[in-house]
Amino acid sequence: MTPAEDLPFLIAGGGIGGLAAALGLAQKGRRVIVLEKASRFGEIGAGIQLGPNAFHAFDYLGIGEAARAMAVYIDQLRLMDAMSGEEITHVALDAPFRERFGNPYAVVHRGDLHGVFRDACLNSGRIELRTASEVTGYEQDGTSVTAHLASGGKVAGAALIGADGLWSNLRRQLVGDGVPRVSGHTTYRSVIPVEQMPEDLRWNAATLWAGPKCHVVHYPLSGWKLFNLVVTYHNDAPEPVAGLPVEAHEVLQGFAHIHERVQTIIRQGSNWKLWVLCDRDPVERWVDGRVALLGDAAHPMMQYFAQGACMAMEDAVCLAHKVEAHPGDIEQALESYRQNRLLRTARVQLQSRAIGEHIYHPAGAHALLRNAIMSSRSSEDYYDILAWLYGGTGLDDPASGT
Repeated sequence: MTPAEDLPFLIAGGGIGGLAAALGLAQKGRRVIVLEKASRFGEIGAGIQLGPNAFHAFDYLGIGEAARAMAVYIDQLRLMDAMSGEEITHVALDAPFRERFGNPYAVVHRGDLHGVFRDACLNSGRIELRTASEVTGYEQDGTSVTAHLASGGKVAGAALIGADGLWSNLRRQLVGDGVPRVSGHTTYRSVIPVEQMPEDLRWNAATLWAGPKCHVVHYPLSGWKLFNLVVTYHNDAPEPVAGLPVEAHEVLQGFAHIHERVQTIIRQGSNWKLWVLCDRDPVERWVDGRVALLGDAAHPMMQYFAQGACMAMEDAVCLAHKVEAHPGDIEQALESYRQNRLLRTARVQLQSRAIGEHIYHPAGAHALLRNAIMSSRSSEDYYDILAWLYGGTGLDDPASGT
């Protein structure tokens, strides 16, 4: 390596995507400095869903055993009609599913998963984690890149990876496409003890109740001690909000029109916090010389495919693989990473929006059509439909995203 190439990789952002990227690069022999703006490393939020493609990434990054140990393995993806209270369809996640995709489907507490990544980084010997180090911008000279910090400090590196989320400072400089797109959909999150969940609804499933301009999702967490509860409705919220505490009556007002069975679930929630959902349109430009974006900084998406964290981990796998495949040419490695990930992530971004409109939130005849189409399909039919997504590893040919 040249002296410049021997500099560490810099990663802006210490969330799941940033730490996954750090792990991947460290496994390829690179030194890494993770620059996190918060005063401590942690994750906000509760449950996330992990498709088989997430487990492919865990295994590549060397944390498969630890991730599997704290996941809850659910039996079904279950779609319910929030107006009638009846099941529309379900997708079995048993042995045939695992055989088809080579890995399971599971749910996990976001904080628990982040802890697995954090501990792996701390134990790697090649990764330095720095807090209170917000990256505000960068400059580069063709042989190295310098990250500018909010504190006024500077850090030099061989490359800089922007894993700094939806409001990425690095994206603002690199892409310059303004503020995120506000969807007008507001999500409220709560976590409840298992014993508060109505007994007849304590399903070992990721359950979605779909209703007119609203939906409810629940699934077990943390060794069946908790249920994750996420409810969303269209309220035309005009501005982004993240993690704001709200009263229960505000949550319930968006669900007065749905079946009492579903309202009963929502009433169990407490300590609600709200997020106004945002995403961005797909863009082609993620890379500027020795600077590249990753995860939500590159391709923020709606939650409706449950793939945001999965796509960030796939990005990390691909990035590490391309850095190894192009020794001594970091710019080419980053460009190859961009080309490999662009179409697949754009597809997930756009289909996440479409799912919200056509599956989660339709009303009337639109909802009846959804029910008729989706109830006519078998689990094997859904495996075929989802094969492009769940079979992915982050190393796929770009054509897999078309």
